[in-house]
Amino acid sequence: MSEPEDADDLTALQRSILDFEGSARTHAGAKASAIRARFGWSTTRYYQLLNALIDTEAALRYDAMLVRRLQRIRDRGEAS
Repeated sequence: MSEPEDADDLTALQRSILDFEGSARTHAGAKASAIRARFGWSTTRYYQLLNALIDTEAALRYDAMLVRRLQRIRDRGEAS
């Protein structure tokens, strides 16, 4: 994932990841397929990038409720 030009902003790809994760409930059991179709990545790669992203201040400013929920899920060791 490339860094944003301005440290206060997210790249379009980073916003897309957060938006996708925010709507992931609509993908239900087909989330792995949806990840591959939308991003062309394995679920492992997707979650690596997502987990790094939710630790950024920019992601927190973009969607604090989503980021905090994802952090809680990760910290409890649950799968998304």
